Amino acid sequence: MRQNFITEQKVFDEVKKAIVETLRVDENEIKPESSLIKDLGAESLDFLDINYRLEQKFGIKMARHFILEHVEEIFGEGSAIDENGQLTDKGVALLQMRFGDEHAEFTRGMDMDMLPTLITVHVLTKGVMDILESLPDTCPNCGNTAWKTEDGAKLTCGSCGEPAPFANGDDLIKQWLASVQEEKKIF
Repeated sequence: MRQNFITEQKVFDEVKKAIVETLRVDENEIKPESSLIKDLGAESLDFLDINYRLEQKFGIKMARHFILEHVEEIFGEGSAIDENGQLTDKGVALLQMRFGDEHAEFTRGMDMDMLPTLITVHVLTKGVMDILESLPDTCPNCGNTAWKTEDGAKLTCGSCGEPAPFANGDDLIKQWLASVQEEKKIF
């Protein structure tokens, strides 16, 4: 279901807030195109803290694995990352499909260790929005379509009060990869 309760601007603002609280950077330094690592100084553990803050704020479950880890799991080792830990042509094509022209710097032979530097505030915002878009049409508890938000961030059923159930980030990535496989776009 296309949810219209939580705007992308709200998500962006909450992503910025989580980054400020985690990294202790000035909010004015944070732009949609800011790399969490290169521009804002995040380290690997900081991603866990930022994700946790977003999960708590929106009542969601962020992806625990990067898309290429799922590719390797679903399509087999070597499909996206070669034996030297570098992107394959298929890995590049998949990443470009997923993230669009915004990341033209994906190249064959790119070292896997460089990929986290390409995670931007926009990519994180989009990841949260993708999860929020998995809102079911009806509440699985009572069957009504009465979603509401009191704080602009957490959705609950207006009929029974249950929190909205969303697909988790890893499941959404796997669903997307299954659709790519079905359409035979790459694999």
